[in-house]
Amino acid sequence: MALQTQLETNHSFGGIVGKSEKMQQLFTQIQAAAAGDITVLIQGETGTGKELVAKSIHDNSPRKEGPFVAFNCAAIPTELIEGELFGNERRAFTGANQRRIGYFEQADTGTLFLDEIGDMPLILQAKLLRVLQEREFQRLGGTSTIAIDIRVLAATNQDLEDAIRDGYFREDLYHRLAAFPIAVPPLRERREDIPILAHHFLEKYTTAAEKSIRDISTDALQMLRQHDFPGNVRELENVIERAVLYEITDQLQPQSLLLHQTQERSQPATGDPTNTADILTLKDAERVAIIQALKATGGNVTAAAQALGIGRNTLYRKLEEHNLLR
Repeated sequence: MALQTQLETNHSFGGIVGKSEKMQQLFTQIQAAAAGDITVLIQGETGTGKELVAKSIHDNSPRKEGPFVAFNCAAIPTELIEGELFGNERRAFTGANQRRIGYFEQADTGTLFLDEIGDMPLILQAKLLRVLQEREFQRLGGTSTIAIDIRVLAATNQDLEDAIRDGYFREDLYHRLAAFPIAVPPLRERREDIPILAHHFLEKYTTAAEKSIRDISTDALQMLRQHDFPGNVRELENVIERAVLYEITDQLQPQSLLLHQTQERSQPATGDPTNTADILTLKDAERVAIIQALKATGGNVTAAAQALGIGRNTLYRKLEEHNLLR
């Protein structure tokens, strides 16, 4: 199949990158889910790429010519979610001056992706369950029943079984959504994918920034492999994007990654009231200052040295110390 061929050659599909065993299992699940019309529940930590999984399922399904509509249940105030999903008729409530088409209708013949489904209020969970069962609903303020032809994919970073026990999530809705469960592994459980992901993002952001960074140094790659990445792939992408802007050599260096900042933020508090998460080491602060001075002066070493308040020879020595000489 076309999907399998692309995965074998590029280790990526639909923006999802990885060659580890866990990712190959995930790709197999995506392929299986895409072949049918079953409801899928995608579970994983923040930043693991759950929406990319949903989009990949849609793009390789019989519904790929239809719309892919994403709705974040945690991003909309509770009192507005019902109107966003179901739409409303004119004069359904104060300020409703015209008919509004909701997300269910927008997704007709395609896929509706419900992100952060664990944050959906209980009262709306019952209405969602009915729509999933009956494939019909009414707009707010309406009397006509509207039939829809959609596939629903849902995602959460919560443990919904715990939410069921605590009374925050309906068990019947859980079983309806989890007809085909997919678990997206955190990055720390597939560290062998970090280099391929890092190079993927390096190519993306060097192109965007129009810079000529050709590779990642061995020391920088080792630092990336050892980092836990509590923010998962999204955090790695942010680290590489930032490093590309800092780096002025043709290889990403460890100092440009600034990983110690994110590492400190991820560690539990030790009782020390002083927040040191944003403090750079003196060496890193010096490197950043030099990079900023060179950028501000267009690479003019004499002008950069003057701006930094040091001699030109001193700046050249520090450029060599920080591996910043081209």
